[in-house]
Amino acid sequence: MTAPGMAVILFAHGSRDPLWSRPIEAIAARMAALQPATPVCCAYLELMSPDLATAAQGLVAGGARYIRVVPMFLGVGKHARHDLPELLQTMSERYPDVHFDLQPAIGEQPQVVDLMARVALQS
Repeated sequence: MTAPGMAVILFAHGSRDPLWSRPIEAIAARMAALQPATPVCCAYLELMSPDLATAAQGLVAGGARYIRVVPMFLGVGKHARHDLPELLQTMSERYPDVHFDLQPAIGEQPQVVDLMARVALQS
């Protein structure tokens, strides 16, 4: 159960290939099925839309006051270390009444590492 006003943004890099976003969108759909009361959307750094600002704007307009941002990266590179925190600083300034909670990169979560290892070992 989540608190009222909570929402989630799955933040990914983006690609020119429209099929690239299917796994991210599938995760968002699964989250919505698991917890329909929690708004979830995808946002992309480049080459796809919506961008982070547009995604945040929509969630805030819908009543979100606590937005968890989950970087959908396997590891922490320049985008996760520099670009995303800068974007979130801008969002925090634009929406001072909204708390943006930046999570670690999804690929660094122990349960994700474990699941990926198990899938890779399946025959």
